[in-house]
Parts: sequence; C-alpha cells; structure tokens
Amino acid sequence: MVLLSPGALGPAADAAARCGATDQFVLPDREEAKSLIVVSRVYEWLAELGLDRHDTILAVGGGAATDLAGFVAATWLRGIEAVFYPTTLLGAVDAAIGGKTGINFAGKNLIGSFHLPSRVLINLDLLETLPATLRLEGLAEALKAGYVADPDLVDLLASRGEEVALDEVVERAVKVKVATVEADYRESDRRAILNFGHTVGHAVEILAPMPHGLAVAVGMVAAATVSNARFGFDHRQLIETIFGLGLPVAAAGVSLESALQLIARDKKRSAAGVRMVLLEAPGSPVVEPVTSDLLEVGLRAVGIT
Repeated sequence: MVLLSPGALGPAADAAARCGATDQFVLPDREEAKSLIVVSRVYEWLAELGLDRHDTILAVGGGAATDLAGFVAATWLRGIEAVFYPTTLLGAVDAAIGGKTGINFAGKNLIGSFHLPSRVLINLDLLETLPATLRLEGLAEALKAGYVADPDLVDLLASRGEEVALDEVVERAVKVKVATVEADYRESDRRAILNFGHTVGHAVEILAPMPHGLAVAVGMVAAATVSNARFGFDHRQLIETIFGLGLPVAAAGVSLESALQLIARDKKRSAAGVRMVLLEAPGSPVVEPVTSDLLEVGLRAVGIT
C-alpha cells in the first residue's frame, strides 16, 4: 500500500508501482497531511482494502508523508511494516530516519509514536533534481546534524555553500542521525540533541508561517544566540554559514507573546521549563532548561519582538 504526497506523483510513484504496490492514497501536501482527519481517512481506506499484518505501507514523499505514514503503520493492527522512499532532501537526511512518527494537534507533532521503518530508500539522482527551496530545507537539517555531531560537515557546508554535492552531505548527515538514534532510540537522553534549532523553529514554522527546514535555520540562529549568552559560544560562523547557504536568519511578523505561548506547549518542555539544545562548540551540544529571559534573547535575535 502506498501513501503519496502530491509532489511525489510521477517517477517515484511509478517506481512504487513497479515494485508491485498498486493501491495508492494521495495525501494532502506538507503539514496539511498530518492531522487526525487525514489519519482517519487513511484508516478507512486501509479497512476497505483489508490490510493485514503481512502487508507493508510504503511512504513516497517528504517528511510530512513519512511522519504520517509511520504513525499509521505504528497504530494499524498495533503495528505493521513501513518502508520510506523520501523524495525531499530533508526527508532523506532527517525525517525518514530514526523511527519518529507524528501528527499535529494543538502544536507540532504532539501525537506520535516510535516505529522504525524496515528500509529507507534514498535516490541521490532524484534529490539532485529538487527545486531550490526543497534543497535548502534539507541543507538546513544537514547543517543541524553537523553542528551537534560532525563539525567536518559544518566546514563542508560553510566552504561550498548551496553548490555542495549531495552525496557526501547525505551520507554524513544520515550517519549522525543513525548513530544518535542507536544510542538513544526513545529520546531519554542523547537523541534530544537532534532538536537543535527546533524549539524556536517549530514556533516560527507555525506562526510565520515558514517551511520546516527554513524555520529550523531561524531556530538555530536563536539557539546559537542563547548559546553565546550561556556558554560564550562563537555563533558568528553559524549565522554566516546559514546566510551563505541562502537560508533565512530571521522571522518577520511573529510576535514575542505568540511565540512564547506556542513554545510553552512544545513537546520538548519538562517540569524544569523549556529545554533547548545549546552549543558549547561545534560538535559539543548541551540540552538544558533555559530561563524566560534567555529564551527572549534568542527570540529577539531573530526578529521576534
């Protein structure tokens, strides 16, 4: 059974059909797919098909498609096989890797489960054909991976900019994600470092609004600014690299009050407060609660006032 995002219609869908998967469900685009209403419609479709525990759900599309498909696979008949064919760079380097699934409800990804796909199929030739915005979103997530665990990847992106070859970027970013997930599958500790840029980024994504990868770039600037205030982290290279890649470093039109309200509902909060991934240096992340004053420093640095 194939779940497709609209942008995946074409060669990727044809490839799925050649694999013998003939039943297809086209999802709404991007975050519109990740709702209880869409999940319900997919469940109804699976029930009509009589999908059983020996069947497989193949998700062809970006991160929203794999998030939704993974959640459905995790919950249909208490769990069936999922295979992901990411058709965006962001999906290939991050969203399709690691078994996190989720849908949006009163915030970003507040309903979800952990359910590893049996395979993730990455087609570099397909990724090289992506339009500029989709490429940039993926480069933002790759840069995140570099800053938390692979400074050489940071240097690669900083030196080559938008023209960087994707083969090395994808390989290095996937290695970071896989190693981190293997060390802490359910995010009780180490895996939280992969949320660098996401505490503020998720709020920017909803309120600006802005595509996920671009919002994460803004979130990284905010987190780096807080890291500078907290640890003396030299955040100038990060900002220069993000700007050099053609990614945004600020969010226009977002009010401080609305951002704080949304961040307060973020799933990464704890009893101690809002947790942020901060940096002492590239490759040396720290996850800790931040004061409201520090959080506001980061928000104001990206134009949220």
